[in-house]
Amino acid sequence: MMLQPGSILHWDWYKNHEGREVITSIMHRNMHRRKVFGLLERPSLPPHLTPDEYRYKIFVSGKGAVGKTSTVAKLSGNEVPTMHSETPGIQTSVVYWPAKIVKLDKVVMFQLQFWDAGENALKKFDHVLPACKDQADAVMFMFSFVDKGSFDDLPHQMSRILEPSEDVCKFVMGTKYDLHAHSEITQRDIREFEHQWKIPILRIKNVTDYQQSELKTDLNEVAPLLNTICELLWQRDQILAGKVAAPNYANELKISFC
Repeated sequence: MMLQPGSILHWDWYKNHEGREVITSIMHRNMHRRKVFGLLERPSLPPHLTPDEYRYKIFVSGKGAVGKTSTVAKLSGNEVPTMHSETPGIQTSVVYWPAKIVKLDKVVMFQLQFWDAGENALKKFDHVLPACKDQADAVMFMFSFVDKGSFDDLPHQMSRILEPSEDVCKFVMGTKYDLHAHSEITQRDIREFEHQWKIPILRIKNVTDYQQSELKTDLNEVAPLLNTICELLWQRDQILAGKVAAPNYANELKISFC
């Protein structure tokens, strides 16, 4: 079975007193928006609240105009762009996300570095893809719910980006889920992909559909996504360290979607 949400991290920990105390370190003083951090910046916390930090590099891969930049902006607390523009070269964004490990009963701080490269830059310059993949811990493959071609291209995208020997965390992000009424991908398509490839598909709305004064709504929207990404990365580390066994899909029953 694929990882069950909440099996590694306390899912709603950020809502309780302990969680809110740490969450303030990634928020602006007025608590309306999250802070934007550079590669060399980190949240400021008092000594008694300083958790261990775990850093991960995530390469963002997908066809042009599927919503890579707006997705990273949404996850990092930046303004979501309203118009598409090609990403020039490589763009890096840092997301800090505190969480509490269930089994360890321990608070940790995840630092997620998202590396996004424009499609033209990847085609034009040979060094861009190796730079994005260098020491990457995960690849976030992307498609748009309103572009069936981007979904059908996922297997080709995965084989083009990664060699079979590359042991990185893999997950898929479906963008523009706010336009689900116009979706060209069915829930059956999603289930069949996850069953065949054993890779989870996350969904994100590429709009800012909350008032800036509604802090709870903002965090409620992005917290499940950040928790899931952090759980997948933590699970990969535990498997590589030999602390837990890798998932065994050999005995899974074939699922019928009829």
